[in-house]
Amino acid sequence: MNAYVFPGQGSQSPGMGRDLYETSPAIKELFDQANDILGYNLTQIMFEGTEEELKQTIYTQPAIFLHSVALALTTDSFVPDMVAGHSLGELSALTAAGALSFADGLRLASIRATAMQRACELAPSGMAAVTNLADNVIERICAGITDEIIIPANYNCPGQVVISGSMEGIRLAGEQLTAAGARRVLQLSVGGAFHSPFMEPARAEFAEAVTNMKFQAPRCPVYQNVDAKPHTDPDEIKANLIAQLTAPVRWTQSVERMVADGATEFIECGPGKVLQGLIKKIVPTVPARAI
Repeated sequence: MNAYVFPGQGSQSPGMGRDLYETSPAIKELFDQANDILGYNLTQIMFEGTEEELKQTIYTQPAIFLHSVALALTTDSFVPDMVAGHSLGELSALTAAGALSFADGLRLASIRATAMQRACELAPSGMAAVTNLADNVIERICAGITDEIIIPANYNCPGQVVISGSMEGIRLAGEQLTAAGARRVLQLSVGGAFHSPFMEPARAEFAEAVTNMKFQAPRCPVYQNVDAKPHTDPDEIKANLIAQLTAPVRWTQSVERMVADGATEFIECGPGKVLQGLIKKIVPTVPARAI
């Protein structure tokens, strides 16, 4: 069974999508349509913008969504048995699987990005990658820091969890995690504490947009981040999509569940190779490739 997976923030790079735009009329049409929908020239930022410009959440998320979904919608071999996306990638997965129209999915990606960037500006916060430490040890240390907000936010693969919270929370957790045997605790270059209570203002704003948007049943199950389970009911999908902004991304568990449910190959649909690398660490015996 084919499992298509869609990347999230961090997979962007300057010049992304230019080769597709110049060689595929179908993709060029979708890219041009995206500029019209958004009301600004996203493709110019993708093709000519600096790394710093492309790192801005308001541009990063729509850019990765556009690249990923355009690939899926214009590839004849895209016939998924199941799909999943990492964080923002969940919107790409839902759109590619037919739960949302291209225009509505792109609008939601833009609203989500703007809301998250605004939430980041309200208070200093961040994220850090923790390597070579068991999940339960990370959970215990974060739970023991009660004076600061600090939680496990991304379960990326065995031995790699990203924590999210206040800057002081990251510092305190970093000291304890290092003492407990973490190989490293590396602060990430992100705008703020994604998938943590710091995103509550964004969750409230995004919830209104999702609630008012028309969702269909997807053509295959979508394994969602919040519970790592397959979903096809539009109301469940909406609730999980909203909850995702302040809840951990259970990527390791999602991939394991997809394999348990019959996935025999993973195909990454979007820029970069981040998810292929994670999948090879989660389930080394299952092949993973790009679309």
